[in-house]
Amino acid sequence: MTIHDFAKHLDIKKTEKMPVVFVGHGNPMNAITENIYRKSWIKLGKDLARPHATLCISAHWLTGRDTAVTMTERPKTIHDFYGFPPELYEVHYNAPGAPLEAGSVRTTVTSSEIRPDLDRGLDHGAWSVLSNMYPEADVPVFQLSIAYERPMNYHRDLAKELGFLRQRGVLIVASGNLVHNLQKIRWEQNAKPYDWALEFDAFVKKSIESGNEKALIDYKNLGALADMAHPTNDHYLPLIYAASLRDKTDGFRFFSEGIDAGSVSMRSVIFS
Repeated sequence: MTIHDFAKHLDIKKTEKMPVVFVGHGNPMNAITENIYRKSWIKLGKDLARPHATLCISAHWLTGRDTAVTMTERPKTIHDFYGFPPELYEVHYNAPGAPLEAGSVRTTVTSSEIRPDLDRGLDHGAWSVLSNMYPEADVPVFQLSIAYERPMNYHRDLAKELGFLRQRGVLIVASGNLVHNLQKIRWEQNAKPYDWALEFDAFVKKSIESGNEKALIDYKNLGALADMAHPTNDHYLPLIYAASLRDKTDGFRFFSEGIDAGSVSMRSVIFS
């Protein structure tokens, strides 16, 4: 029997519904330096009920028109960046994989065929946050890719099908940034945020507060403001997964905020 077949017959006991978290991960150095964002990740890991496993949907795994899920037993740490201090490359997050949970995604989701990936490890959108939430690396982790060439409705529909994981003890972490324009970064310390970065961040905040999922999906209607906030939408798409997984009984709480380097929103929110 293959993992795919076995997962189809899993009898995973239902648990108290786990939250969905959107995390603004920002600069990879946030993972190892003393900063308010890292502190919020550490606190989050302590505050949440311990998950059976974690699914991470990261801005740093894009897969064209198909969606894939990692089914590795021991995912490696991917250092998918360059030009940073040596100590960042020395970080290795050795959490186990969660192939059975990944298999349940493949057998449950019907809106799209989910491709198994038997080789990929954890990108920094995942490990930079999770290594601080669960520093003992004892919570299994798997990742779902983002089919970057698909329309917004594809991501919304797929996200809604992932809700069953919340009742199986799986914490879903979407990792990106609500504003992400690296071309406009201000490198000086305590850089002043751009007005357009503040405006777009406020738009997202208001949409979350009012439960306006449609506004988030149709964000391109904002025209030039949307284009400035997201020249490409790779870091925005994880928000669509988190917002689409929010159900009618969920409250919300912003647990981190701020505009880093002038053009990167670090606002983070938990739905539970």
